[in-house]
Amino acid sequence: MKKSIAASAIFFIALIIMFFLACNNNSTESQANTKEDSLKKVIARGEYLTLHVAVCMHCHSMRDFSKFSGPDVPGTVGGGGGKFDNNIIDVIPGTIYSKNITADSATGIGTWTDEELLRAITQGIRKNGDTLFPLMPYAHFNHMAKDDLMSIIGYIRTIKPIKNAIPPRQLMIPISVAYPAPALQKSIDGNVRPPESDPVKYGGYLVNMAGCTDCHTPYVKGQPDFSREFSGGNTFTIAGFKVTSANITPDSATGIGAWDQQGFLNKFIVCREEKGYNYNPEKMNTVMPVVDYAGMTDGDLKAMYAYLRTVRPVKNLVVKYPK
Repeated sequence: MKKSIAASAIFFIALIIMFFLACNNNSTESQANTKEDSLKKVIARGEYLTLHVAVCMHCHSMRDFSKFSGPDVPGTVGGGGGKFDNNIIDVIPGTIYSKNITADSATGIGTWTDEELLRAITQGIRKNGDTLFPLMPYAHFNHMAKDDLMSIIGYIRTIKPIKNAIPPRQLMIPISVAYPAPALQKSIDGNVRPPESDPVKYGGYLVNMAGCTDCHTPYVKGQPDFSREFSGGNTFTIAGFKVTSANITPDSATGIGAWDQQGFLNKFIVCREEKGYNYNPEKMNTVMPVVDYAGMTDGDLKAMYAYLRTVRPVKNLVVKYPK
């Protein structure tokens, strides 16, 4: 009888031990799965922002302007080498080449730390201490939430490495004339992403990240005229065509004041299918990366529209395709 009780006790203790071991194993597996899921979400967020909102690749890849909106050339994504000079738009004082932001150690960012990348993206300072010409929109990224910035860095590190040595820039002015950009914060730690429940504030956050003012604000003597912000009028010459940026203020006569929300969305979602851009528009093309922005969610596009409806209307009639 005593042996039977002892055996039962030992069996019961063994069951308890097995139960706790199983719980611990499940807990460890659960923690690992949670971390993996969190990482996937961060990378997915970074991919979305990089490709469709901040549209980093429309500068850091080669573009095929034999198609509408110049989609990225396959195999060049992140490899840089895009040439920007005063033949494209006269406000660029010289020749600048986009950098290789793939993980290639010799010609890209393979040896950069996250902090070094963050400093370049938000402060315009490279790993070697050189300052970046503000064609790189670090002044916009300087006002982004840090978690969004880190998600972009996380995604960029997943891009296939491309060995592509980039020529040095050739400026006709000292870089000190252009650096630093206005409204540059020393720290980004206090930046907050507005809630999506506030479409105007959230839309303003997205419009800033997308750098809409860079093309849609007219320049006077090489400087943006913020008294006419978003009113367009800058002419770009590239690949055999000329196109002038549109007035996207809510002026009813010359801007988008007469557009409804769906009309605004339609300008982008037409390029969600290949047939929307896979054709040669010849001289009726655009430098605006509509194909990239088309990947934004309807909700984010609607938020941008909501914000643009709140900016000051500016009467500025733009001829989209000048002779």
